[in-house]
Amino acid sequence: MVSDQPSSPATRVSIYTDGACDPNPGTGGWAAILVAPGTTSKKELAGAEKKTTNNRMEMKAAIEGLRALKKPCQVDLYTDSQYVHHAFTQGWLANWQRNGWRTASRKPVLNDDLWRDLLEQTQIHDVKWHWVRGHAANPMNNRCDELAVAARQKLARE
Repeated sequence: MVSDQPSSPATRVSIYTDGACDPNPGTGGWAAILVAPGTTSKKELAGAEKKTTNNRMEMKAAIEGLRALKKPCQVDLYTDSQYVHHAFTQGWLANWQRNGWRTASRKPVLNDDLWRDLLEQTQIHDVKWHWVRGHAANPMNNRCDELAVAARQKLARE
């Protein structure tokens, strides 16, 4: 049954993400902070993995941030990873898919498991990608870095 009521607008949320790995490759951490604009409400997420890379942790942060949303949202996603940002804004991801998950040089795309997962999450939400300079004047990005490093360090101690 079709309703003549207008659908409610999607909830807007900002997600800040970061990944950390030391050494790279090595033990890595990721973090995401979800913020409802116009409020002081925020949710911090973090995790870690052994035997990973910084790029994988950057991707994992975006995946887990999006996965934490309970319904489709309009998302402003902030990352300091040009690898993640450019995959969506420079057409890399579309090219890789068109080429059967191969690069322009016909080599297999690295991290295609996480790219596929991230792509699936972006099909649920309306995501606008933003690049921020890492370790600069963005307090939310800096907080994500702190969380990712702490998660990595905690796992490394275990």
